[in-house]
Amino acid sequence: MKNNDHTAKRKPWVNWMIFLVTVVIVFIIGLFASSIIERRSESQLYFQMVSEIPEWEPRNEVWGQNFPREYESYLQTSDTSFKSKHFGSKHIDYLAKYPEMVVMWAGYSFSSDYNQGRGHYWAVEDNRKTLRTTSRFMQPSTCWTCKSTDVPRVMNEIGVAEFYKTPWIDMGAQIVNHIGCQDCHDPKTMNLRITRPGLVEAFERQGRNVNDATHQEMRSLVCAQCHVEYYFKGEGKYLTFPWDKGFSADEMEKYYDEYEFADWTHALSRTPMLKAQHPDYELHMTGVHADRGVACADCHMPYQRDGGIKFTSHFMVSPLQNISGSCQVCHRESEEKLRENVYERQDKVAELRHITEANLARTHIEAKIAWDAGASEEEMSPVLKLIRHAQWRWDWVAAANAMGFHSPVEALRVLGTSIQKSQEARVLLAEILTRHNVEIPIDMPDISTKEKAQEFINLPMEELRNYKRKFYEDIVPQWIKESKERESKMHAKLK
Repeated sequence: MKNNDHTAKRKPWVNWMIFLVTVVIVFIIGLFASSIIERRSESQLYFQMVSEIPEWEPRNEVWGQNFPREYESYLQTSDTSFKSKHFGSKHIDYLAKYPEMVVMWAGYSFSSDYNQGRGHYWAVEDNRKTLRTTSRFMQPSTCWTCKSTDVPRVMNEIGVAEFYKTPWIDMGAQIVNHIGCQDCHDPKTMNLRITRPGLVEAFERQGRNVNDATHQEMRSLVCAQCHVEYYFKGEGKYLTFPWDKGFSADEMEKYYDEYEFADWTHALSRTPMLKAQHPDYELHMTGVHADRGVACADCHMPYQRDGGIKFTSHFMVSPLQNISGSCQVCHRESEEKLRENVYERQDKVAELRHITEANLARTHIEAKIAWDAGASEEEMSPVLKLIRHAQWRWDWVAAANAMGFHSPVEALRVLGTSIQKSQEARVLLAEILTRHNVEIPIDMPDISTKEKAQEFINLPMEELRNYKRKFYEDIVPQWIKESKERESKMHAKLK
């Protein structure tokens, strides 16, 4: 009776407080239980696979049977409609946009054809179509390395060294599936893994083990298998990363100089040249995003939700196409402001880049005139070294994607040193030309368009186009036929 009296005498607000606390506790417990159920459902969806994926399975559609969300998002890389102020997936003829590059690459395959890379979906197709893979340039199969999920399979079958040294054209029927799941994932566990030996070997030479990398580091390293600077080493054209001294432009330059490596000898200036590939990872590692622990996938493959399922988007694309899903995860500014910030930095890099290109094209032409006037190798040696270093540093920025945005400060520094070195070369050339009674300044040829520049360096464009046209009519259909027969046998064997 006393207890009932005590309850009756309790103030009404105390009862309400007990009720509200109880509701909050029940709500929190409900959220916790829902989270557990969701995680369990995700685990079941991810690891109770519809069909087994064999080791070295190259066909993305087979993986897609088990991971439809990732596969469907990956198929969006076939979309070539997006274009930002400087880049995107839309077709851009860089030689038409920057005709000085034709002169800068005289004697090298890039002077014939250089376009904006489309999405990963088009990797094999674009490799077949480019004029850089005509018989005139005799490329090795090393050029297939980053283009296809078939590469790990073939490397496993015939060996890495044998793959690299095989002529590009002899491997065409084997390399048919474009970039995809197999390149980055273990088919049993779905863990990220490295399938290209170049990165593993570069780590080993630095005394590092790629298997010790954290999951967050792997979300950049799987990209660094391909989005890096590399060269073809020795007669076997063995793909090698020049990271032994570090991966800044200066450190890789020292590496190449000590090895006395050159991709080609310039047709005009006779300079032993270096051609940068696409050092996106190296440039990124000098920037603030890498310093803050941001991985490539954080910006280019952000997380998405489909109902209760959280997954990684495999629509690998410029973050400018998805600012809300990538940039605004960390940055609180508006989309318009963030886009403006990116363009402001890219515009500054583009300005210095264009100055560098004009200087380098002129320097190559002036060097040719010096040789024609009778300049000696002793006179030209310091000039050629400056040209080599100036163009390498320009290319280290220009060949990377994002117009320097992966590290704007470093990109501007490297371009600044490139301009300095090309100007030093031109000062020396002015002295040489004067000694050989050549009137300066030199009247420059008209290289204002791609066609005029290609004509100036005597590039047989019609011959190259005719070869590629015949190649597509006769050879590529045979490749496709052989590959379908092989995949049909593989599929029947698995069944």
